[in-house]
Amino acid sequence: MVGTHALDRWFPEPLAAKVPEIALLFWVVKLLTTAAGEASSDYFATHSKAIGAAVEIIVVLVGVLWQFKTRRYVAPAYWFLALAIATTGTGVSDTMHLVFGIPYGGTTFIWIVTLLGVFFLWSRTEHTLSIHSIVTRRREFFYWATIFATFALGTALGDFTAFSLNFGYLTSILLFGSLLFIPLIGWRYLRMNSILAFWLAYILTRPLGASFADYFCKPKNVGGIGVGTVITSLVLLGLVAGLVAYLTVTRSDIQPERVGA
Repeated sequence: MVGTHALDRWFPEPLAAKVPEIALLFWVVKLLTTAAGEASSDYFATHSKAIGAAVEIIVVLVGVLWQFKTRRYVAPAYWFLALAIATTGTGVSDTMHLVFGIPYGGTTFIWIVTLLGVFFLWSRTEHTLSIHSIVTRRREFFYWATIFATFALGTALGDFTAFSLNFGYLTSILLFGSLLFIPLIGWRYLRMNSILAFWLAYILTRPLGASFADYFCKPKNVGGIGVGTVITSLVLLGLVAGLVAYLTVTRSDIQPERVGA
């Protein structure tokens, strides 16, 4: 009973949906957050990996506490945690390759299996994968576990196409950008299930954003344009902060009440 009370105190049950309404601006912020997380993690990796890992873990913990303490969707809390997970997911995926020597194809496979496992448990437990159903604490846990898996997978997949398949960053950008038309056209014209279309698009935007960030961050001798992690991170973080401030003020991304959500 004490454990239940502690959980309720730190992670209270939501009073309304804890994720934003899906519109064009959602995808813009999501792509920028994805790219900013990739660039920020790369910045930490080029200095002290130990300090970088510690910072990423602390930021994720702060983000989790902030997001789960809120009882409704709050744009700064939501996007802070998304950015923190984007950064840490990049770090975890890169560590699997650089420290433990797992090839990019291997890390990609591991995160695909992990993501499918989370989807399976979520669907089996809650009988829906709709983001419009994120109105309970348990569903929110499943949601953020899925987000982490998609971010880690996207980093691995982007590196796999760029290096293992020798596509490079620019070709990877074009590849994943083109693949995004599959869920878009499928949902818009071919009656693809909206939940499936959303998660396909969500997964694909991660390697797209990661490849975009790498293209700007990395030096020219490895296929980038050499802007560097500092400038790229600051510009992307500034854009994310500006758009999140706009959403906070306008509240244009608040989900409407849905009967039976």
